[in-house]
Amino acid sequence: MRLDKLLSNLKYATRKEVRKLAREGIITVNDKVIKDPSIHIDPINDEIKIGHETVLYHETLTLMMNKRKGTVCAHNDDLHPTVFEDLDIKYQRFDLHIAGRLDKDTEGLIIMSTDGKLVHDIISPKKDVYKTYEVFTKDVVENIDDLKRPMEILDGNNQPYTPFEPIIVSQDNQRSVIKIKEGKFHQVKRMFAHIGHEVIALKRLAIGELTLDESLSPAAHKVLNDDDLKKIFQ
Repeated sequence: MRLDKLLSNLKYATRKEVRKLAREGIITVNDKVIKDPSIHIDPINDEIKIGHETVLYHETLTLMMNKRKGTVCAHNDDLHPTVFEDLDIKYQRFDLHIAGRLDKDTEGLIIMSTDGKLVHDIISPKKDVYKTYEVFTKDVVENIDDLKRPMEILDGNNQPYTPFEPIIVSQDNQRSVIKIKEGKFHQVKRMFAHIGHEVIALKRLAIGELTLDESLSPAAHKVLNDDDLKKIFQ
């Protein structure tokens, strides 16, 4: 890959600006000053620096984040902070997409990836990837099994649909843990509302068999490896 293309793709600078940095002797590859940014480099094995900053490169990058309440799953929002603003700057340079968004007041596990196929497979109902949620309701839920009866609720486009039957993992007073297959807009809240209960707090605990790393504080994130990704589809 050309050096100037790599640096512009990673949003370090435009190609014109990269040429200027190269002329100033600021760019090095394997500790050698590079004056010609059109050279071809190996972004995986070569050490590339702009000044004292090492350029981070991943062919594909997938992150787990513990989404905090109050952030929206969007790249830009005029009213609210976004999950992408919570990323370390080194990861903000990548073209990441969210595999299964959470609404502003919901916290917990989200997956971000540059791998479009992975994102599609996670959110596709055909792949049978269940998402696990911890649900806190205003009142004690004594009719949890009503969630398993066919119901018609609205999706994000206000169109009626019947969700797949959820899996009830546990239920204790005002706390319930359930698994759903789709993850439509406000789906969990609307399902509980359908059986007469208001959700006051919601957290996603797992996607497939990949569980939220409990060591991640709100907004914290980490890189996922191949073994992690396999858990999603187990």
